[in-house]
Amino acid sequence: MDTVWANPSRLAALREGITRVDDRPTFPVEAPFTGERIADVPACTEADVAAAVEQAREAGAAWAARPVDERAAVLSEFHDLVLDRQDDLLDLMQLETGKTRRDAFEEVLDVASTARHYATHTDLLASERRTGAFPGLTKAVVHHHPVGVVGLISPWNYPLTLAVSDALPALLAGNGVVLKPDESTTHTALLARDLLEDAGLPPGLLQVVSGDGADLGEPLISRVDHVGFTGSTAVGREVGALAGEHLTDVSLELGGKNPLLVLDDADPDEAAAGAVRASFANAGQLCISTERLYVHTDAYDDFVDAFVRETRNLALGAGFEYGPEMGSLQSDQQLEKVVAHVDDAVERGATVLAGGRTRPDLGPYFHEPTILEDVTSEMTLSSEETFGPVVALYEVDSVEEAVERANDSPYGLNASVWTSDTARGEHVAERIECGTVNVNEGYAAAWASIDAPMGGMKDSGVGRRHGDEGLLKYTESQTVATQRGARIDPGPLPQSLWASGLTLGLRALKRVAGWLP
Repeated sequence: MDTVWANPSRLAALREGITRVDDRPTFPVEAPFTGERIADVPACTEADVAAAVEQAREAGAAWAARPVDERAAVLSEFHDLVLDRQDDLLDLMQLETGKTRRDAFEEVLDVASTARHYATHTDLLASERRTGAFPGLTKAVVHHHPVGVVGLISPWNYPLTLAVSDALPALLAGNGVVLKPDESTTHTALLARDLLEDAGLPPGLLQVVSGDGADLGEPLISRVDHVGFTGSTAVGREVGALAGEHLTDVSLELGGKNPLLVLDDADPDEAAAGAVRASFANAGQLCISTERLYVHTDAYDDFVDAFVRETRNLALGAGFEYGPEMGSLQSDQQLEKVVAHVDDAVERGATVLAGGRTRPDLGPYFHEPTILEDVTSEMTLSSEETFGPVVALYEVDSVEEAVERANDSPYGLNASVWTSDTARGEHVAERIECGTVNVNEGYAAAWASIDAPMGGMKDSGVGRRHGDEGLLKYTESQTVATQRGARIDPGPLPQSLWASGLTLGLRALKRVAGWLP
């Protein structure tokens, strides 16, 4: 493996940053490109989680007392370090996930952009004056306090983005953070934590524990003040249930079966090129990637020809340089699921237009980007998320049918609309029941718009990352109201006279509401 991280001592040095109070058993970590074992990561226990939360809480008290501009300066410096040290980050992400360098670079862009955005939006945390009960007599001020300790449980598919991009606003808000990354991508999270400390983050504020989520989930959720989880809907339900038991606030970004709509007026070549990226980025292992394509009959033949051609021309490969357009699946488990979905569909009558095969000549977990036609409802992949490079094509007769079928899913995470009339596309997008919808783009337009919220509807989650919501969810809002002069309660007045006076006051307030602050 042509990377500095092939040196076991470098990975071992990162693992020194895992919080553990004693020696622990370990589990193996492998490189998807080759299937080789590259490291052994400690299996932390409840005692380790308890220590991590305690240390994060202790460090968080001093951190919260620092001016917000000082906290923002750490994020700003981290932005620069991520760009400066991107080769180390890219190599490590590729080593642990098997993704292409281009797909890994998207994570660098995302994390740097997130750091910059929140570092320049500290005004969201400022105390703000609100309208009191009686203008001029009641003063109301809202303050935003940190919740305390935020627990983050992040997946393997985007090991930098989905760990650090949620940690950054939590830290800016004045919280300590305990991160439980997927066991197979722990080193990427540790390197990001080291870069944050190099940027000035106080030691101990961001803790990392490693191990199986089934073992560490309850100990973490029961101790923190907010839990963020990104992963499957099935596990998300379990996380939400545990959080409910402990009255712990929660944000969940969960599964998706994301639709892409090609309208009758779309440019077939442009739509096909966009659909390839929407469907096969990160080998389809992206929660907001496309798995269902609804194409208007007027554009169907031309689009399919272009889509199949572009898909067959994708360059697959393993390596730590730019060039390959699609990399490996991350594990044997992912490959088995993709193969099972394709085999089930073909056995039940689906037609393979492109791909459909594993590629052991490239690496143990490679699978060709696959396009299926004639997919019917009894096939597993028609409704279940594949999370791999497999898409189903459906021909539709109208925009109404496309929207109806796009919404005919328990999921509602991301969608895409392709048209030559952007105003029309925006109108169609509003009718799709997804938290983010892209017009003439697959996913990047919404994902990269960090000033706007991102998250799922229906079974695709609760809460939002990015935007104002992505920061304020890590705060407790407190209202301090001061009454000056006249009292709100009756006091010595007869209650009937008090009620009549307030009635007149309410009528007056309605009349002047348009110019009141």
